[in-house]
Amino acid sequence: MNIVILSRNANLYSTDRLVEEGEKRGHKIEIIDPLKCDIIIEKEKPSIYYKDRYLDYVDAIIPRIGASVTFYGCAVVRQFEMMNVFTTASSDAILRSRDKLKSLQRLSKAGIGMPKTVFTNYSRDVEEVIEHVGGVPVIIKLLEGTQGLGVVLAESKNAAESVLEAFNGLEARVIVQEFIAEAKGADLRALVVDGNVVGAMKRQGKEGEFRSNLHRGGNAEIIKLSEAELLVAQKASKALKLPVCGVDMLQSERGPLLLEVNSSPGLEGIENATGKNIAKSIMTYIERNYKY
Repeated sequence: MNIVILSRNANLYSTDRLVEEGEKRGHKIEIIDPLKCDIIIEKEKPSIYYKDRYLDYVDAIIPRIGASVTFYGCAVVRQFEMMNVFTTASSDAILRSRDKLKSLQRLSKAGIGMPKTVFTNYSRDVEEVIEHVGGVPVIIKLLEGTQGLGVVLAESKNAAESVLEAFNGLEARVIVQEFIAEAKGADLRALVVDGNVVGAMKRQGKEGEFRSNLHRGGNAEIIKLSEAELLVAQKASKALKLPVCGVDMLQSERGPLLLEVNSSPGLEGIENATGKNIAKSIMTYIERNYKY
């Protein structure tokens, strides 16, 4: 098969591992920067031009679309879909996952537990917002934030008011969530491929840090998920129609609570923590579902 990885950086661990596993299985793997693709829209003949050629020979794509290039990256994915090319993540599913508010609304309707969350239109009634999520401390998140950026822990009403006023002044939209103290700065990442959890790790933030992101100094270890946690990961993948995704959860006194679903999950942390060959699972998924 001719498989294209849509990635802006060929040196990333995840991209490199996908190339390695694809070539092991006899596929021709190509890394293409989506921002360097020209989308040609023509009656009954959609096409993509890249550097010096038309990409009319591609069988499948693996989108690794960064949040900062979501709009154009998804346009490229959509064009491949118009060309009947198989993709591990549809353009619509990527867009759904990138919109924190929309994805939480969908996941809530699917019956998935999550921290109490409030979204308001630049409300100045901070006290009421805080009451909706059970009081301080609260987590305040930018709707467009990724990898722990734009996430603030406000431990008092005054702190929450100051942060919300600052974001309001910048006309930045935020959500306010309850703080799950019993999680103790840790979360779970489940990697779902084709509806099944193929690897899971527990990420622990460094001392004094409430965010567990590994690039912020956190550490990770393999974990065996409970039945409830497995079910949340599978339901989240199905609700957002993302057959390949990373599902982040918190362990709470009332069961697993979903944080977010990542349509381009990194492979380095979870492969190192679990020893599982996630890249191989993704290639196997393509082989199993691609229609010749």
